[in-house]
Amino acid sequence: MGDSSAMIYDHDLDVLIVGAGFSGIYQLHKYRLLHLRTKIFEAGSDLGGVWFWHNFPGARVDIPVPMYEFSSEDLWKDWYWSERYPSQKELRSYFEHVEKKLDVKKDVCFNTRVTSAHFDTGKDRWIIMTENGVTARTKFFCLCLGFGSKPYIPDLPNLSSFRGSGGIIHSARWPRGGADITGKRVGVIGTGASGVQIIQTLASLPPEEGPKRLSVFQRTPNLAIPMRQEKLDRASQEKAKANYPILYRRRRQTAVGISFDKYPKNFFDASPEERFLLLEELWQTGGFSFLFANYSDVLSNPAANAEVYAFWRGKVRQRLKNPDLHEKLAPTIPPHALGAKRSSLEQCYYDVYNQDTVELVDIMAYPILEITPKGVKTADGIEHELDALILATGYDSVTGGITQIDICGIDGKSIKEKWQDGVYTYLGLTSAGFPNLFFVYGPQGPTAVCSGPTCAETEGDWIVSCVKTMLENDVTRIEATREAEIAWRQQVMDEASARLISTARSWYVGANVKNKKVEILMYTGGAAKYTQICQEVADGGYEGFILSSPKGKVDLARSG
Repeated sequence: MGDSSAMIYDHDLDVLIVGAGFSGIYQLHKYRLLHLRTKIFEAGSDLGGVWFWHNFPGARVDIPVPMYEFSSEDLWKDWYWSERYPSQKELRSYFEHVEKKLDVKKDVCFNTRVTSAHFDTGKDRWIIMTENGVTARTKFFCLCLGFGSKPYIPDLPNLSSFRGSGGIIHSARWPRGGADITGKRVGVIGTGASGVQIIQTLASLPPEEGPKRLSVFQRTPNLAIPMRQEKLDRASQEKAKANYPILYRRRRQTAVGISFDKYPKNFFDASPEERFLLLEELWQTGGFSFLFANYSDVLSNPAANAEVYAFWRGKVRQRLKNPDLHEKLAPTIPPHALGAKRSSLEQCYYDVYNQDTVELVDIMAYPILEITPKGVKTADGIEHELDALILATGYDSVTGGITQIDICGIDGKSIKEKWQDGVYTYLGLTSAGFPNLFFVYGPQGPTAVCSGPTCAETEGDWIVSCVKTMLENDVTRIEATREAEIAWRQQVMDEASARLISTARSWYVGANVKNKKVEILMYTGGAAKYTQICQEVADGGYEGFILSSPKGKVDLARSG
């Protein structure tokens, strides 16, 4: 990209991190310990990553604490949660606590959205440009964007024509000051995680505060699982803290990065009575234990999955007073395998459909024809009149946050162009042709099928260790080989093909975004196995990478 040495940069760094959520903060702290010049560029105006942006009604985490926090004793020893599944507001308070402990913000440039990053092959440096004109030059470039940083707005005909007094609101960009929906006719398009939380929250508001009517436009029912929310007190948490170090070590040993793992028996190897009792226990426990602490083959064996779905269906139908809703919300034939799409955790989601003020519009049977100035018109000819329209339509997940930045590597091709016909990474951390570029919780890692904080720490540790090793051995450049990323892609595909996750059209495979290639976007072999593979690569001298210095290639396997 020309002679970048003549430019003057706002920041000349060892490491530039993009994103001030769990991953970005964790790596910043680790690089500080190595005395490296490090900054975070953050598009938002505060810490928290997704928990800065997710301020829609009912937004809360679906991983229980203390699994959803940093594992450092300095951070957890004097922090206490009020709920088992904290709200967005409490998570914002947690990040304020982290700030007081780590003094993060002094190294964060807020309101700084990265627009381009080009690699200077002559200097082995990344040149970073931002929307607000801040520039940087850095040895290492790390993207900590999370899987949901690019909101997705579907191609709804005439969307801009809507003239309701409450306007159009995307769940990922909820107004910071709140939205006025009191006494209004509100429509929600989308019944994924954000949709479920918004719907159950708005429908549960007192009549004088909530919407006059809530119309839910559902294409595919969400196979939601009870959250079993609990209030937490300080005394019980104080007592439990004695075991926190064990819990944090354990979460690195499991498939989904939390303290429990799958039941060590296949479904049909148990008696009907044993199966019923385990399902009932997991149902009452709540949370993702119903999926991930269940029989070993529930997420891979269609027959076992069908039996668990039947149990789920019976539980949900018991809560629906209107039999006409049974087939729409808990159909006889499952819309997909249980767990093949991200199941949401719910508190009263199914119960709100018993209210006269909540309407379910089946857009699988009668698709949306267009958005009108007055509302939403469906294929049955009905125009659903609305005052406010909420788009709970999620994200261009996993890859979208990365590809929305103009990232150009050594051959002048952008990473968006490279991934247009299929994602290629090595270890879900790097991509050939983009030296010294790392990404966390991104494509072909255990992203979204593993707890975020667990991935932030395990993947972050690998990257920081790699950077440290390079600096100690005078290595200035690391780049994945094309052969290594082709082999990794195949391993990712093979793992997914052995599981039911590959059978559903969901954002797990990019199917929610128009014209996006449909393929599994995550490593599904389990976080513990993934971490072991990555460590073996590092221990082998970074096999699958080309390491070089100004003097030529470096062989760490031989030198180590």
